[in-house]
Amino acid sequence: MSNSIYNVPAAINEPVLNYAPGSPERETLKATLAKMRAEVRDVPMYINGKEVRSEKKVAITPPHDNKTVVGNFHQGDKTHITLAIDAALQAREAWASLDWEQRASIFLKAADLLAGPYRATINAATMIGQSKSVYQAEIDAACELIDFLRFNVQYMREIYTQQPISSKGVYNRVEQRPLEGFVFALTPFNFTAIAGNLPTSAALMGNVVVWKPANTQIYSASILMNIFIEAGVPPGVINLVYVSGPDAGEVIFNHPDFAGIHFTGSTGVFQGIWKTIGNNIHKYKSYPRIVGETGGKDFIMAHSSADPVALITALSRGAFEYQGQKCSAASRAYVPKSLWPQVKDGLIRDLKSFKMGPTEDMSNFINAVIDEKSFDKLAKYIDDAKNDPSVEIVAGGSYDKSKGYFISPTVLLAKDPKYTTMCEELFGPVLTIYVYEDDKFEETLDLVDTTGVYALTGSIFAQDRYAVNKATKKLVNAAGNFYINDKCTGAVVGQQPFGGGRASGTNDKAGSMLNLLRWVSPRTIKETFVPATDYRYPFLNEENQNGSALKEDAKGKLKVN
Repeated sequence: MSNSIYNVPAAINEPVLNYAPGSPERETLKATLAKMRAEVRDVPMYINGKEVRSEKKVAITPPHDNKTVVGNFHQGDKTHITLAIDAALQAREAWASLDWEQRASIFLKAADLLAGPYRATINAATMIGQSKSVYQAEIDAACELIDFLRFNVQYMREIYTQQPISSKGVYNRVEQRPLEGFVFALTPFNFTAIAGNLPTSAALMGNVVVWKPANTQIYSASILMNIFIEAGVPPGVINLVYVSGPDAGEVIFNHPDFAGIHFTGSTGVFQGIWKTIGNNIHKYKSYPRIVGETGGKDFIMAHSSADPVALITALSRGAFEYQGQKCSAASRAYVPKSLWPQVKDGLIRDLKSFKMGPTEDMSNFINAVIDEKSFDKLAKYIDDAKNDPSVEIVAGGSYDKSKGYFISPTVLLAKDPKYTTMCEELFGPVLTIYVYEDDKFEETLDLVDTTGVYALTGSIFAQDRYAVNKATKKLVNAAGNFYINDKCTGAVVGQQPFGGGRASGTNDKAGSMLNLLRWVSPRTIKETFVPATDYRYPFLNEENQNGSALKEDAKGKLKVN
């Protein structure tokens, strides 16, 4: 057995390829897209390292081409959840006792597989199954997940090397144990990187995982699972199942070995899960770790000193990249009256230049929203705005689901700063703007802070440093990720750890050491080299009237010291 304390490869953010016309990566991706679009993939579950199929298959269709089937996944039920839990618990002892550098090697290999031979495949799957543009797929499914895997290994080593001091005659140390039981990873549709990070961050620290992805992300999730298996993740360590939420919850949240949940999704679902765990707390061997990143109603706040061109670009990108389906997307903005005419003209100009269509045409900036349920919800918000005299449709406002779930990027101007679309999370390409009087900057900061229940991301645009300072302090609790003169999206692993407070989640900062600490349970060990052999402490000695200490001699008689 080795007794070395290993270094790990220094984590460096994966370079983003640009996919310019004629570039080799563009040609490779186009060929991969064509190949994957020409086949109908059979997508099994993975339990204990084996492919598991059911009698119920569900069609997978691209959101931008809802008449074409690109795959069928095998839907599971409660029995599959039970099998996955049993497999995880059976694998736990061997995985938890595996040397940490061996676990590191597995996930570093997964990162290299993603960066190399699987890069085009995972990007293509994300473009097809989740309707992401080539650039949005590249920064998510490839680069961000590669970063998660590499930086998490670096953070793991740093955690293990953090040790207490030892006093004279004592040797103190801390070991970071995996949680006692299994972790449930419940992952969203919108980021392939999140879908990959939630199960692997827990597994890296020695935990075993039951992973349930959103149905609308299964197409790329299955490819991730193949990568993890090829990288060397042992059977039972990560188990991928496609079951309904109620079925999963009924089995998992009643199981005594449930040790924690790693979640990204809606606030309502997360609060329901928290309530269920609380009601069942007496059933568990230990208090489960609850880690969640949920909703957002993210803001861009502009001061009268803001650069209007930079502000327009931040709004166009922050609100409409990936059709606004990011929990960090700019969905409400506060613009001073003096800048509004220029900002309005700039937004209208940008939106007119947006091309919208399928992801396979790489010149399209806007693609489809994820499914019909999302489409119908967004269409209703837009219709309600059209019928409200207090709201102006500045740009967009149309939608069409005849071929795919396409919502035109829409800008609303609300007279009421508490109008519905200024408060509620829409999760789509709809930006609502409130125009305020220039001299009401501080009052508007109060509005930003008190509108809605979320606190995920936000930004301030200003050239006036006093205004920047004032906003930074005033909005201290309004966003877990705060940006100055930049859009409120695009957090980079290792640079801007991601997460928010209030109703936006537990703020355990994915992409940082803080998150990994949630998946271990420390044990302190104290070793004393020469133990005490008498219970008596010096203070127990008695004193005579002169203040001299009285001590017993060898025969048990008191004597003055």
